[in-house]
Amino acid sequence: MIETGGLIRSLSGRRAARNFHTFVINEIGQSIVTGAFAIGSVLPTDAQMMERYGVSRTVLREALKTLEAKGLVEARPKVGTRVSPRSRWNFFDPLVLAWHFEAPPDRKFYQSLFRTRGVLEKPMVELSARHRTAEHVRLLKYWCHQMETAGDSLEQFGLAALEVHGIIAESSQDLLLRSVIGVVELTLALALTREEAIPASEYRERSAALFVLVAQAIESGNAEAAREHYDATRRLDSEQVLGVQ
Repeated sequence: MIETGGLIRSLSGRRAARNFHTFVINEIGQSIVTGAFAIGSVLPTDAQMMERYGVSRTVLREALKTLEAKGLVEARPKVGTRVSPRSRWNFFDPLVLAWHFEAPPDRKFYQSLFRTRGVLEKPMVELSARHRTAEHVRLLKYWCHQMETAGDSLEQFGLAALEVHGIIAESSQDLLLRSVIGVVELTLALALTREEAIPASEYRERSAALFVLVAQAIESGNAEAAREHYDATRRLDSEQVLGVQ
């Protein structure tokens, strides 16, 4: 399965090692999300899929079970495996989100991603300002510095930014709010590879500067300031992906 940061690492062309199981899941899942396997269509037969991906029936069946658990497909007796409507997909699943990076641009979907970030991040950053420890603050400052010194490396900048988000989520001490990280990674990957609003280098510079302010506010326990600066980072990402609204 994809680990946190896997999508960001892929921006530089570096792919994690994978086994046959994860390979088939990614190939079929991405084909569904990108529309190569259309919603409502029946997937090719087991024999055709086994030949296409070079895997055994056991590997294929396990992969399809995994995709069914994510809501992407449904196995039907005497019919086959059918691609499910999008309303059944688990959009908080990190893999399902990551596959959308390669999908055709969908403005409404992107807007939904940023709305979700806004709803979940507000309480998360406020809780972080109340519950952060000295170690959380140390890590925030370290990864903010990595953002500032990343230069032209999308991977270094993106991974550092994702670490900052992760530490804020961790320090919030709310298990469910941490689920926003998958959404954050996709929106961050989109922002890093688009220039709808400002040049990429300027975007990274402004983003790093805002996160320094977030870290300072969290360190001082100022929940209101932390929330305001954090919301500014979300708006910056949104503008970079969707353009100035």
